[in-house]
Amino acid sequence: MKPLRIFISSVQKEFAADRIALRDWLRSDALMQRFFEPFLFEDVAAADRRTDEVYLDEIVGCDIYVGLFGDEYGYEDAEGISPTEREFAAATAHHKTRFIFVKGADDFRRHAKMQALIGRVGHELIRRRYASTSELIAGLYAALVHYLESHELIRNGPFDAAPCRNATLADLDDERMATFLHRARRARGFPLPEEATPGELLTHLNLLDDGRPTNAAMLLFGKQPQRFLISSEVKCAHFHGVAVAKPIPSYQVYKGTVFDLVDQAVDFVMSKINLWVGTREAGTAVPVQYEIPREVVAEAIVNAVAHRDYTSNGSVQVMLFADRLEVWNPGALPPSLTLEKLRHPHGSVPFNPQLAEPLYLTKYIERMGTGTGDMIRRCREVGLPEPQFTVSDGFVTTIWRKAGQVTPIQPESQPESQPESQPESIELRVLRLLTKAPLSKSAISSALGQKEISGHLNQVIRVLLNDQTLEYTLPDKPNSRLQQYRLTEKGKLLLGARCK
Repeated sequence: MKPLRIFISSVQKEFAADRIALRDWLRSDALMQRFFEPFLFEDVAAADRRTDEVYLDEIVGCDIYVGLFGDEYGYEDAEGISPTEREFAAATAHHKTRFIFVKGADDFRRHAKMQALIGRVGHELIRRRYASTSELIAGLYAALVHYLESHELIRNGPFDAAPCRNATLADLDDERMATFLHRARRARGFPLPEEATPGELLTHLNLLDDGRPTNAAMLLFGKQPQRFLISSEVKCAHFHGVAVAKPIPSYQVYKGTVFDLVDQAVDFVMSKINLWVGTREAGTAVPVQYEIPREVVAEAIVNAVAHRDYTSNGSVQVMLFADRLEVWNPGALPPSLTLEKLRHPHGSVPFNPQLAEPLYLTKYIERMGTGTGDMIRRCREVGLPEPQFTVSDGFVTTIWRKAGQVTPIQPESQPESQPESQPESIELRVLRLLTKAPLSKSAISSALGQKEISGHLNQVIRVLLNDQTLEYTLPDKPNSRLQQYRLTEKGKLLLGARCK
């Protein structure tokens, strides 16, 4: 089959980076490159032809027109019409399939003629708004997959865009969607208002297929995602040696949404690796330093969860050994990437783009395509060997534990000549933090190096309260915003015994 030609508008400078990103993605994605060939005016060789003749001829010959509308109207010809408007008119006149994407949510600062054009477009077809290049890619991805399905060029869409079998909207959690909306607005300026309905959110993120939730919707906001997608769980194991061997000292299987899976798996690793605790000399917050930076652990795990092959029966495995951390996922690199390219700046080619975009919007993924480079840089900064990336019956990220190369922060309770600390459980670390004074849950979370209070920490505090090693400072008001936690006599005795 001859590839379908996609004309990517426009010639406006404000879209230069977006156009190039779309072109590179269309040419690197395994599904997209099979069916589509993008056209950019920047790729045209010098010729003795008028510019408007070139792009109008291309529109006549293309199959799909992708229009990018922004703040500027652009250069106006003798009739006061810009190239963007000429392009759209030509695509309309020749009955081309048109996908229009409007950048930004603030229409008041747009050129008056651009506002008028956007208004006219809105009466003819559905347009999508976007705030970032990654959101633009996700939106076009969903539109093109729908195009292929409606034209019966493919029978089934990619995993994350396919409807979740036997699932209904009742299987999604409205509270999780409201939380996501709040976080995405705060983190990335997500354009939907906080009062947006679940239906509006799911539609904006392209997580519905004919009114049914997609697999991505279930993984992101499902009440019980593993009820429908059994292998989406994450298995975590801790071994004292350097090989998989029984007995396994610690083994957990985590379930929940992709956000839950990442949080729980990261907490599992951070609770097992070495931690150095400083003093309060510089302030009330206790400085802490882990042998592996938390952001490196999080990047490895979120990559495994976001880019794995969910059609496989295998689950993501997080294995901590005495000398390394291994994160394995059932997946492979896309054709456009190699193991060597991962070590250098490269384009982002998400295996599950509808899953990756919400993770980006909530800052689980910082910048698309830079994660592996950030991991390498951070490991270098703390004196660790560079992470290794291998493909062996799946994709494996290996982060080496070389704690002796890291300069430890000396605990306030031990002299500098004392050997470095051994791995401590999160329960013991919570008790240590409360030796000087009571702390709130948010202060404990911050001292442990967490971005926010995790479900694991909530569980640990509940266990310590039930064991009567901790107690409330306001026992009559357990849910008070002023609530803090302090050691009981039993907790002090337990801490003293564990420290001997």
